[in-house]
Amino acid sequence: MSTSEIRKAAVAGMFYPANPVELSKTIAQLFAETQKATLRGRPLALIVPHAGYPYSGRTAAAAYKLLEGEDFETVVVISPSHTVFFKGSSVYMGDGYETPLGTVETDKALSGKIAALHPSVYFSNMGHAGGATRGEHALEVQLPFLQIALGRFNLVAIVIGDQEEDSIKALGETLGTALRGTNTLIVASSDLSHFHSEKVARRLDGAIRGAVEACDPDLLLTTLASGKGEACGGGPMAAAMIASKRLGATGSQFLHYTTSGEATGDFGEVVGYLSAAIVTEKADRADKSLMGSFRAQPINGATTREDRRKLLEIARDAIKAKLANQPYEPPHVAGLAGKKGAFVTLKIDGDLRGCIGQIRGTQPLYQTVAEMAVAAAFEDPRFAPLSQSEFERLEYEISVLSPLERVADFSTIKVGRDGLMIKLDYHSGLLLPQVAVEHAWDVTEFLEQTCLKAGLPKQSYKDRKAEVYKFSAEVF
Repeated sequence: MSTSEIRKAAVAGMFYPANPVELSKTIAQLFAETQKATLRGRPLALIVPHAGYPYSGRTAAAAYKLLEGEDFETVVVISPSHTVFFKGSSVYMGDGYETPLGTVETDKALSGKIAALHPSVYFSNMGHAGGATRGEHALEVQLPFLQIALGRFNLVAIVIGDQEEDSIKALGETLGTALRGTNTLIVASSDLSHFHSEKVARRLDGAIRGAVEACDPDLLLTTLASGKGEACGGGPMAAAMIASKRLGATGSQFLHYTTSGEATGDFGEVVGYLSAAIVTEKADRADKSLMGSFRAQPINGATTREDRRKLLEIARDAIKAKLANQPYEPPHVAGLAGKKGAFVTLKIDGDLRGCIGQIRGTQPLYQTVAEMAVAAAFEDPRFAPLSQSEFERLEYEISVLSPLERVADFSTIKVGRDGLMIKLDYHSGLLLPQVAVEHAWDVTEFLEQTCLKAGLPKQSYKDRKAEVYKFSAEVF
């Protein structure tokens, strides 16, 4: 990509660390100090603050912590404009946004589609200035959190210029139309009241919180217009609510609130910060039954989206052939001929129906997946063999494993990235990365549960003879 087409970081070293190592450690520490909330569904949108990380980082982390183990192909980040006034909403037309952690590429096809649906939403670089120019911080500060939490994703960057009600509603409705059927997260960037006493700030911010918890964009806009509440990103928040409702949102969930006074010790003039999630009950089953949800961070030699689709088809076809008592030979796929370990997990209505795998690859990946799919369906000792009536209801999930790595320091284990295996005496047990995410375990709980899976006391990982291994996985 041409450098001239990349939006350079404008506030690195001011709002967040410019050194990539320090930045990664800062976010990792914020996540480590944050208790992951239990959501009543999958996040469709997040509402997050955009101040410097020392002030609002903990509040933002409460939202971004939810993304550990999730996979979104694209993230739409909506921010207000603090630096320039213009009408409507500007969808970034460049090739990417750069942070100290690397460049997030723009989803130009989706960006163009959004901009084409309404005249007040347009394809431009207005409001997106970066580098040496005084750039908009409210969008930029969200990206490092997303890079750490999600790994790889594409970006649709939107700045709202005027925050007039008509523009806000047009953007929300446009996103609700354009994002239907996509695997996309919306992030609305907003701080709350500015420069009031702590007591007044909490009253004003409480009114905004009420509208957010009700997931009511009209109530939010009325609260802002009346002066009963303040939010510099009220437009992004309302647009995210409108879009989420059109995309099937079932409600919203408050996550965290604080003011700048907690960081500065000055409670005379504070800024308020809130985070929340807008959720839907679950991922679309028609998509999940075939493509699953790519939760864990990708491993080296990652498969392509087409490879993943082919492996899922192989799993399904192998089970179908077995049910019909017909032989099945998976098609040779050059990109899937490498020898890798893999697990196949089967579910019905979200409940486990079978899971079998190989830790180490001894044959081409496509062959391993075919055999493990049949084993999961018919040989998992916890379940009766799969029946014909169950076949059409199956949901498929494949985990392609990296090589095992011996763990010398338990602090290097990361929930949402790593799976675990323990070996002690004649016992061994393995848990995939997504299991810890689904149960919201911390590292200690993950280690304990791996011990229990091996039939060992849960403190066995501390035994000096125990061998603990970690691995990453592509889960789809």
